[in-house]
Amino acid sequence: MPDARSGRPATPAEAEREQLRLRELVRPGPARPVRPARVAGLDVAYAPDDSVLAAAVVVLDAVTLEVVDSAHALGRPAFGYVPGLFAFREVPTLLDALERLTAVPELLVCDGHGRAHPRRFGLACHLGVLTGLASIGVAKTAFVGTHAPPGPARGDRSPLVDAGETVGAVLRTRSGVKPVYVSTGHRVELDAAVDQVLALTPRYRLPETTRQADRLCRSVLRARLGG
Repeated sequence: MPDARSGRPATPAEAEREQLRLRELVRPGPARPVRPARVAGLDVAYAPDDSVLAAAVVVLDAVTLEVVDSAHALGRPAFGYVPGLFAFREVPTLLDALERLTAVPELLVCDGHGRAHPRRFGLACHLGVLTGLASIGVAKTAFVGTHAPPGPARGDRSPLVDAGETVGAVLRTRSGVKPVYVSTGHRVELDAAVDQVLALTPRYRLPETTRQADRLCRSVLRARLGG
């Protein structure tokens, strides 16, 4: 896996410029995407005082959804708490966790946004560009854009639109349950991202990748903080 870390900006203005620079490296997905064999979920948990964060990566078999590898890392938030710039807080520690994997995934599923971002460069785009891996974002709430409610059945979707541009899909993963917000990161097109999210949600609202990574990062943080 390439080690192509971005710079460590000191100010919000520097961070925005870095996002715009890296955004030029985002690539669209193939016209006929191949279903990945291994999919990784990534998540981060923070200490109550924001002094420590635990990053987790859990790799699943894309067919059985069984865990085939996992890794974690502890670190400190690398940037301030600025909406739209959260990736800079988390990316260094997430990269540390990714580097500890023995089974390299073919798709990263981030607990956050990709193109559904004010500068079209959320966490999923950031990690995809830095690792070279295909990536998507699956978020619990919208950050930008407007949308009509999707239909009530599993698989129903509506476009998430910001400034006249479709930046994601509002997807119902469970019938009668609140939707999730899917957006592309790197080397994946939106329809393929939606299909993958549906494959990862056979029983719950959130992808199994996210559920497993959330569980691991919280467990690691509890151990670090002494319970």
